[in-house]
Amino acid sequence: MSVSRKKAGVMGWPVAHSLSPALHGYWLRQYGVDGSYEHMAVPPEELGSAIRELSAKGFAGANVTVPHKEAAARLMDRLDDAARALGAVNLIIAHEDSTLEGRNTDGFGFVENLKACTPGFAFNGVRAVVLGAGGTAKAVAHALTHEGSSVTVANRTEERAHDLARRIANVSVVPWTERNTALEGATLLVNTTLLGMAGQPPLEIDLAGLAAGAVVADCVYAPLETELLRTAREKGLVTADGLGMLIHQARPAFKAWFGVDPEVMEGLRTYLVEAQKEMGS
Repeated sequence: MSVSRKKAGVMGWPVAHSLSPALHGYWLRQYGVDGSYEHMAVPPEELGSAIRELSAKGFAGANVTVPHKEAAARLMDRLDDAARALGAVNLIIAHEDSTLEGRNTDGFGFVENLKACTPGFAFNGVRAVVLGAGGTAKAVAHALTHEGSSVTVANRTEERAHDLARRIANVSVVPWTERNTALEGATLLVNTTLLGMAGQPPLEIDLAGLAAGAVVADCVYAPLETELLRTAREKGLVTADGLGMLIHQARPAFKAWFGVDPEVMEGLRTYLVEAQKEMGS
């Protein structure tokens, strides 16, 4: 890849809150890569032109965040298996021949973070409960079932949960009002909703039914330790936070654009926590 193409960014609307520039900027400095990564505020009506112009403007690609993931998938020349199954991309690679490749690394990031937080965790045969039915929930459910887990989804809008189940095999649905009952004997709980995030209503859930030694994961990273994770930790359960998922989902993107498969070191987490504080998150 030529030096002139070592440029990337994150497209969203809004996007100023994203930690991705801080994350990729850290790796660029760590590995001495002559490159850049920037916020790219793109309103929905300009998404098509912004994506088609990536290569011409010297971009190796871009990350895609809310609300563009599904629309971006429809603009790709080819998709990886996860992006095709989910109908959404979070990673665009602008190839030298001007073709656009879309990937979805959200599920990869979730699984890799869980492996890092729980060494030896065996996904095969795990019974997981996923709260939410949006894009992140789809990515998590797809990744978990691919690893051999069975997934039960609960969402406040039940029809969206059924839509997820129709898209992904080995997924069942329970009403939101029965989410506590669904936890009976479960070995993994994943919150993909915004409940519990700074400025959002709390997530009301009773963890008593979880199996001994269960793992509780939250895809929210502001605050870093949500009320859900704090409660789980106080009960002696293993926890995995959303910042780790953010970091791990970025690894394939950095490798695709900049040619380096970055390591996830503790110093990076510390740096991102400080960056988040400076942003007022």
